[in-house]
Amino acid sequence: MQSCIGTIERLVAFFAKIAALLVIALSLLVVWDALNRYLFHSGSVALQELEWHLFDIIFLLGLSFTLQTDKHVRVDIFYARFSPKTKALIEIVSQLLLVIPFTLLVLYVSWDFVMQSYLQHEISPDPGGLTHRYLIKGMILFGFVLLLLQSVATLCKNIRKLHGGDV
Repeated sequence: MQSCIGTIERLVAFFAKIAALLVIALSLLVVWDALNRYLFHSGSVALQELEWHLFDIIFLLGLSFTLQTDKHVRVDIFYARFSPKTKALIEIVSQLLLVIPFTLLVLYVSWDFVMQSYLQHEISPDPGGLTHRYLIKGMILFGFVLLLLQSVATLCKNIRKLHGGDV
């Protein structure tokens, strides 16, 4: 079980590193786009769409890492005072009742959304926009599969904590 959790967490950390590199790429792209627009009075719809797409990818890859590193939203004013076993119980309940069901719902709803985009060979409606829009929509599925995997790993780690096992 521990090796499975470790594998999931290494996979999530790997994609978080990719997201971090994409933040650099996005920053450079925004600077380039701004310089082109304001200094040379030249813009590109494709570049602007690429900025949005990179932001989407960064967000979707970062979801699972945020859960892994315990940086997600929580009411810490109460949580900080709880015992380790109470914290583990809260994590178990939140994974089972909130994160996993929400993630499964997003995956269920997104599947048809992505498939319809793929089957229609969806492109940007704007002249000069990007093609293959299903690729960015497919990242919704990928990001939420990573979140589901991390949620299961978090659940397993907290079950072990609750029963006094090492994590």
